[in-house]
Amino acid sequence: MAGDYEHKVVVITGGGGGIGRAAALRFVSEGARVVLVDLAPAGLQESAAAVKRAGGEALTVEADVTRAAEVQRYVAAAVERFGGIDCFFNNAGILGDVAPLTEYSEEVFDRVIAVNLKGVWLGLRYVAPAIRQRGGGAIVNTASIAGLRGTPNLVAYTASKHAVVGITRTAALELARHGIRVNAICPAPIETAMAQALHVGFNARDEDAARRRLETTIPMRRYGTPAEVAELVVFLCGPGASFINGGLYTVDGGAMA
Repeated sequence: MAGDYEHKVVVITGGGGGIGRAAALRFVSEGARVVLVDLAPAGLQESAAAVKRAGGEALTVEADVTRAAEVQRYVAAAVERFGGIDCFFNNAGILGDVAPLTEYSEEVFDRVIAVNLKGVWLGLRYVAPAIRQRGGGAIVNTASIAGLRGTPNLVAYTASKHAVVGITRTAALELARHGIRVNAICPAPIETAMAQALHVGFNARDEDAARRRLETTIPMRRYGTPAEVAELVVFLCGPGASFINGGLYTVDGGAMA
């Protein structure tokens, strides 16, 4: 299986979910070996099985991205198994509650910030040196269109994704001299479990109505697919994006136009 990523090693957090799994499959189609990181063992195994069926090779690591020791563990596992890391899809994230900010749970707020912001920072902190040891590479962080505008009733998620935008730009400036490019993707709602949770949060009595309402905010009148997001991620990590650094790339059907 040859392509732009032959002999390359790609680490993907949130590798047990829809976007992470789609990215893994797209990377292996180009010859990459992937390291899938997630806290959910069932999702990890499903992703690993999908990679195997596609003829690829995957290492799975069950880890909590909010804990430095566990981040160091998945980095060490990737290096031990495959000899290094070339690309990093820093993708793990959670939605949190859908509630007004004056009613939002402090415990949930802290957990969303821990996963969506601290987890991204820890990934950058410990993966970047491994990529540097390979002579450079690329990192893609998952932000959101919620990181580019205000979003009512999603205070923690919105705040965390704005922070991912800031950390992406900062990392791009700091790591460029080491040959490491850092960009962020900003999806609109995508056909994943997170979108389903969003429907429940907005209208638990009529999830279809919640979906229709969200679709009206997208000029293309539909959600994106994980495979569509994966195409952008693979491009940003690849040789065709060699002079792209510090950018924010929407995959949103025109929602931010």
